Amino acid sequence: MTTATQAPPPAPAPDAAPPAPARGFVARAFGVTALFSALGSILGLLRDLLLARFYGAGSATDAFLVAWTVPETAAPLLIEDGMAFLTVPAFSAALAARGKEGEQAPSAEAAAGAAGAAAQVAAEAAAEAQQVDQVRALVAATLPPLALALALLSAVTAIGAPVLVRLLAPGLADPQLAVVCTRLTAVTVLPFGLTGYLSAGLRSHHRFIGPGAVYIAYNSGILGVMLLLHGSLGVRAAAGGVALGSLLMTALLLPPFARHVSRLTWRRPRGAAGAAGVASGGPVLNPMALLPIVLFTLTRQSQIFVERFIGSTLPPGTISELNYAEKVAQNVMIIGILVCTVTFPMIARALAEGDIQRARKRVETDLAVVGAVVLAGTVVLVACAPQVVGVLFERGAFTPQDAAATASLMRVYSLGLLAQGLVGALIRPFLAARPAVGFGPGTGIIGEDGEQVGTARPLDRTDWYPICAMALGLLVNIVVAVAATPFVGALGLAAGNAAGISLTAVLLLHALRTRGIPVRTHTVLGGQLRLVLAAAGATAPAWLAANIPGVDAFGNLPPLLLGAVTGLLFFLALAGALRAPGVSDVLAGLRGRLASRPTVVRPRGAEIEHATGESDGC
Repeated sequence: MTTATQAPPPAPAPDAAPPAPARGFVARAFGVTALFSALGSILGLLRDLLLARFYGAGSATDAFLVAWTVPETAAPLLIEDGMAFLTVPAFSAALAARGKEGEQAPSAEAAAGAAGAAAQVAAEAAAEAQQVDQVRALVAATLPPLALALALLSAVTAIGAPVLVRLLAPGLADPQLAVVCTRLTAVTVLPFGLTGYLSAGLRSHHRFIGPGAVYIAYNSGILGVMLLLHGSLGVRAAAGGVALGSLLMTALLLPPFARHVSRLTWRRPRGAAGAAGVASGGPVLNPMALLPIVLFTLTRQSQIFVERFIGSTLPPGTISELNYAEKVAQNVMIIGILVCTVTFPMIARALAEGDIQRARKRVETDLAVVGAVVLAGTVVLVACAPQVVGVLFERGAFTPQDAAATASLMRVYSLGLLAQGLVGALIRPFLAARPAVGFGPGTGIIGEDGEQVGTARPLDRTDWYPICAMALGLLVNIVVAVAATPFVGALGLAAGNAAGISLTAVLLLHALRTRGIPVRTHTVLGGQLRLVLAAAGATAPAWLAANIPGVDAFGNLPPLLLGAVTGLLFFLALAGALRAPGVSDVLAGLRGRLASRPTVVRPRGAEIEHATGESDGC
């Protein structure tokens, strides 16, 4: 008689699949992400304030900002956009593949149980030996070559700094200082890439605190070095702080990634097929699929190259004034697309599971929310630009003339913020519908269009639509900038940026349907038009409130607050009256909550309060 030995209990996996998001998950995750992003933005704003105070808007600041082109390009490519576009769908596909394997497990256990305890133990042992954890296999197959490629790219950027400076700003007043700063900022390429990879894995597992706090670490490093060394190193202290801050970002994410997603290892898990991935269902990477993602992000960042190139031929300080105007205005766009940061893993997971309608509804909701938030901020920026710049920058080496020029640039640049937000919201589902990493033939899930969703495929012509849209927008940007700059100076650069990105947003919206996501184009455009009308109607009252005679007797802050509150209230009222998406739903929800609050009844001569009404569910 044989005795079956009891199998040891399996060790808990650190990368267990996250449960399905509960009701209210998006709001809670958005709140966490918004809080940490706001703190990071405040530190970034403080960084810009100190940069303006210590160095003003002169040739030294221009040299640093040319060097800052490296992290400005690397951050969208490796943290915010490109890396997320690649890895969030990949991790989502891995989680979906793991979920399919988990669904098949009960039937195998039942069959083994019918054959007896000994057969069950043998079956479990064989399954454990052959099983490939898709998330761990993905990390082992992609992280080592990624780190090596990023290290090489960082070294090449540092070595080629003189050539890079000449290409970016041939008319720069102090090119040697820009070379030194560029070599310092070149360090950011490797930690930025690792930060983007780790952030994508954590967000796919519904972990948002670490990724949300990376810019707190980044800007803390910059501020620390600037405060300590700005007197002795000058603007080089800012470049050194950029390098230190990037290293702090990666250090922040390594522990939670190892705990929640996957243990970091340089060896493939036993049984993983790596790049082949045919028999075991391991990760399959289509290297060519990386090309459209990289080219799209670089083409989008080329708008900055255009501004640096043409701006270097304008009077000294122009590049700095453009930078300050854009940095403040972009905070509005960043706040708007925070919801997309939270919902991107949800859209990618829905597409990986073949739920096209759930993905479509989520995309349309995101577009409405992004439009409402961005346009509300645009009202304040356009109406109160002089007050915003005065409160933030007009001190130290930053003169009133610099403030006036920056405010004018901010107003024109803000006209393209809505399009920038929509591009950020549209490109995520577009790329998630066709991920670069899959898990072997036959592992994808069939979508409504009859094609596999969530597995790697060869490139087709739709993969190049975002690049074409961005290239056409860049062409418009260049044409407008070159034509207008001789007449209006740097305002032509801001106008070209707004015109080019607006064209790209319209083209991307139409292209999304080619990826099998049936977004209702006319409904989306109609909703955005109502939001634009509400913003246009709110701008004039906000400007009038900010320019009431005598309100500025105590500085720029009182008129800024008055104009901002007036503009936001008018925007909400007009958007609600026009039934604009993203605003009318929120107002309706607030009215519903207020209507459902308990009504207190005080009977005459009694001390007892009787509450009636429905619970608001909070």
